[in-house]
Amino acid sequence: MDIFESVKSVLSPPHKAGYPFILGGLAVALVGLLVWAPLAWLGVIFTIFCLYFFRDPDRVLPPRTGVFVAPADGLVVSVGPAVPPAELGLPSAPRMRVAIFLSVLDVHVNRAPIAGTVQKIAYHPGLFLSAADDKASDENERNALLLRLPTGEDVAVVQIAGLIARRILCEVREGQILTTGERFGIIRFGSRTDLYLPEGCTPLVAVGQRMIGGETVIAELPHLA
Repeated sequence: MDIFESVKSVLSPPHKAGYPFILGGLAVALVGLLVWAPLAWLGVIFTIFCLYFFRDPDRVLPPRTGVFVAPADGLVVSVGPAVPPAELGLPSAPRMRVAIFLSVLDVHVNRAPIAGTVQKIAYHPGLFLSAADDKASDENERNALLLRLPTGEDVAVVQIAGLIARRILCEVREGQILTTGERFGIIRFGSRTDLYLPEGCTPLVAVGQRMIGGETVIAELPHLA
């Protein structure tokens, strides 16, 4: 990503979930101007942080069909077999999972990894461990989506709350058809997103690799490769 694209990303309009925080920060800044100058500066700093955190840049999809793109920005912290969340009703056999950790500096908008129909949405209450911890997939609060591909395969995407994140927003409904890279939710203030691939899909990413949501290719459907 060149300097122009980096600046464009930082200055992107905020996701609508950030409006209450941004307006709140501006209100604090205005009150501070009237009663106490340091409060005004705190309000300004908080507003700038929220504008940055809730930024929602457009992304360019790879010019290929039959591929899975990253469902979130962030760092890959785990690649390997794992059992999908039980609440989705999938078979208990492990499938390849790619786990992406989102720090407070990453874009937190979640995107559909591939085109499909939302078959099920399942919320599961839980703990708020560090999202970088592998136990977070099983023990933390989460919201799981089951996508059915036109080819019949199922893929699971799981929004996981973290140590600081306390609010998972899912903005789609069961039965809705999503396109590849389409926005479907956001997690506030640090989190994790897990992608469970269909059987036979081999991840093309590695632990430590940085993802760009909606752009980085994670895997491809073997029969379309």
